[in-house]
Amino acid sequence: MLDFIIDLFNKEKSETTERTTDKNRAIQIAACALFIEIGNIDDEFSIEEKEKVISIMKNKFSLTDSEISKLISVSKKEIEQSVSVYEFTEIVNQNFNNDEKFNLIKNLWQIAYTDGNIDKYEDHYIKRICNNLHLTHKDRIAAKLEVKERIEN
Repeated sequence: MLDFIIDLFNKEKSETTERTTDKNRAIQIAACALFIEIGNIDDEFSIEEKEKVISIMKNKFSLTDSEISKLISVSKKEIEQSVSVYEFTEIVNQNFNNDEKFNLIKNLWQIAYTDGNIDKYEDHYIKRICNNLHLTHKDRIAAKLEVKERIEN
């Protein structure tokens, strides 16, 4: 009887760990997909933008180069199969608090500024993401100015 209870507890613990791992992976894919989309919004995902995405993913999720490479590949497939960015922003909304969402927007601005300028498509994309994440216009502009100031200094 005791073995049965121990096995049941271990099984439950294992399932909880799997759900947590799946949830973390979904968050990583969602964030990476948003980063790739901003880099590719002008139809050119440059080497510099890819390097910026890799750097952000390393810092945010503490991933290895190999894990990031796989994540980028999976994220690109998810983007191709997605209907809209809502699929990704919904995952972010369910798992991030407002500060984490704000930091995600700052990361999007960093990627957008990689080539030295912001075009109207990048600006519109970030605006749409902010709306989906229930962040204000003030938040979007504050994130943009914070990133711009850091880049200029």
